[in-house]
Amino acid sequence: MAHDIVLIQGDGIGPEVCASMVRIVDALGVQVNWVDAKAGMDALNNGFDQAMPEETIAKVKEIGCAIKGPTETPIGKGHVSANVTLRKKLQLFACVRPVKSVPGVKSRYDDVDLVIFRENTEGLYAGAETMVTADMAISMKTVTRAGSERIAKAAFEYAQKHGRKKVTAIHKANIMKQGDGLFLNTIKEVAKSYPSIEFDDSIVDATCMRLVQNPHQFDVMVLPNLYGDIASDLCAGLVGGLGIVPGANLSHDCAVFEAVHGSAPDIAGKGLANPSALLQSAVMMLNHLGEHEAGAKLQGALFSVLG
Repeated sequence: MAHDIVLIQGDGIGPEVCASMVRIVDALGVQVNWVDAKAGMDALNNGFDQAMPEETIAKVKEIGCAIKGPTETPIGKGHVSANVTLRKKLQLFACVRPVKSVPGVKSRYDDVDLVIFRENTEGLYAGAETMVTADMAISMKTVTRAGSERIAKAAFEYAQKHGRKKVTAIHKANIMKQGDGLFLNTIKEVAKSYPSIEFDDSIVDATCMRLVQNPHQFDVMVLPNLYGDIASDLCAGLVGGLGIVPGANLSHDCAVFEAVHGSAPDIAGKGLANPSALLQSAVMMLNHLGEHEAGAKLQGALFSVLG
């Protein structure tokens, strides 16, 4: 069976790591029709008026599966982040990032194995801001019961499917009693439907300390948007950095897999870029497509090389 997959190469080292990923996936014998699409500075430099063109969004929506390299967004020039736009337009509400120790990659811990579920469409990170006066800006944080419920269900369903033992909700409900309180209380309600999975919660600042002290006390973590953005990078640091961890953005209809590191323009075109993070994301993509044997081969080969 041939799979249609949208390929967004992105900027900087994006085309290089994408080319490597495509060559390796094709070598696995998986039949893929790669459908090219533009985003980031690559889109703007090719005549599109947005960093995430409507044409690209339409392709991903139609096909339902995409993989992308890192993209740049011009700072202070009025262009909205390509990633944020894609997540909003396609309602990619779950950012899933497995964080697992990799053989041969030196880090402070040898056996980290946790999964982050970050709510992807609400909260402060959604970018709802306004200038009230020249000297005052307001950033608005929106939390809904529906948004909290669907990310909670995604986390618990994943835990159940993959034999995970515990889900932890991360919040700041001790201070933000309405917004984070709604997030936490909604997850508590969802947890009642999964009695075989242990549930607890942790305040976000204490969580960061606990992760550094002993990451093994966490299994599946579910977080609001901004906390998830920060904690997922912290967790990547526990296993060697953003250059080796995968990422996926999921809705009920679409899946976008991506390298979560930056575009590294300083080394672009020099043959130095390491494709490991995108290859890890390709493993997630292959498993999502039901190509489990190919996914296992790719994971095993990558770990063998790094080891």
